[in-house]
Amino acid sequence: MGGNPALGVIFHWLGGFASASFYVPYKRIKLWSWEVFWLAGGVFSWAIAPWLFASLRTADLLGVLSSTPTNTLLWCWFWGAMWGFGGLTFGLTMRYLGLSLGMAVALGLTTIIGTMGPPIFHGTIGDIASRLSGKLTLLGIVVTLAGIVVVARAGNAKDKDLAGRASEGVAEFDLRKGLLIAVFSGVMSGCFAWGLDAGQPIRDLTLAAGTDPLSQGLPVLCVVLAGGLTTNALWCGWLIWRNRSFGQFLGAAPAGGDGKKPALLANYLLAALGGTLWYFQFFFYTMGESQMGRYGFSSWTLHMASIILFATLWGFALKEWKGASVRTRTLVWLGIGLLVGSTVIIGAGNMLEAAPALN
Repeated sequence: MGGNPALGVIFHWLGGFASASFYVPYKRIKLWSWEVFWLAGGVFSWAIAPWLFASLRTADLLGVLSSTPTNTLLWCWFWGAMWGFGGLTFGLTMRYLGLSLGMAVALGLTTIIGTMGPPIFHGTIGDIASRLSGKLTLLGIVVTLAGIVVVARAGNAKDKDLAGRASEGVAEFDLRKGLLIAVFSGVMSGCFAWGLDAGQPIRDLTLAAGTDPLSQGLPVLCVVLAGGLTTNALWCGWLIWRNRSFGQFLGAAPAGGDGKKPALLANYLLAALGGTLWYFQFFFYTMGESQMGRYGFSSWTLHMASIILFATLWGFALKEWKGASVRTRTLVWLGIGLLVGSTVIIGAGNMLEAAPALN
């Protein structure tokens, strides 16, 4: 149950940066409907990248998965499919709320469900709360939630500052619709943590096969993301059929436009970049989790905090906060400070647990 929590925090920050950045290439895709670019990028996120990197960094991938109990595979797939409902609406959250506010609301709910669910289910939360290291880790989780609330309130204040107008970076800003979608997305997205938790037998078999502990979680991602691919592919397939947008994959102009055709090579490259960046969040997540020791459940909070932190910074870069008041900007920077502080507190709690003589 050892590890290096400080290194784990760094990996989680790398994963958070990748997750917060994946939508940036998508925003540059032109003349593709949402369902087209979401599925095109998703093929890289949920199929190509997971199997490619798991094959490169783990021993006997197919042998490990074929030896995994069917029940484990089904639960990992199921939770991945449930996460898929949140994942496919996650893009809509950012579409209507922007990177900053959209991620804050959706990921706030995801943080609570994904972090506290597994230890409560396994009955370990009482033992965790009884230890000094556990109390410190739980405090860090509370600080994370406080940071999320502050960032979300800053987003609401920004909307008031702009008098209901969309900010420069969010052409389709719609607060009410966006919040409804964000709540649904946040609840369902928390299921991903349950899928990773259900994959412990796969990690055990991966380690037994001789894989470096740092990469033990990569085969689990292959199964969980297969569930996500199922849900997303079905939904996007239905939208493609309804909107008759399949031809866009082959260069057809979108319906209702001016007849201009998409630049296929550029769109596919951007989709590949965005999709691979999305996968890298969990590539680094599994590495970070492997270093967190007994309090691996706190990895989900670290991941969410870093995503919101970097998403908010991207929001500034994309001018989503242009026109906001000094008070609003101060509020969002307070939220950023809380998120940074929470990762330090959680890392300290995990390091304290790794040194039991001090606990």
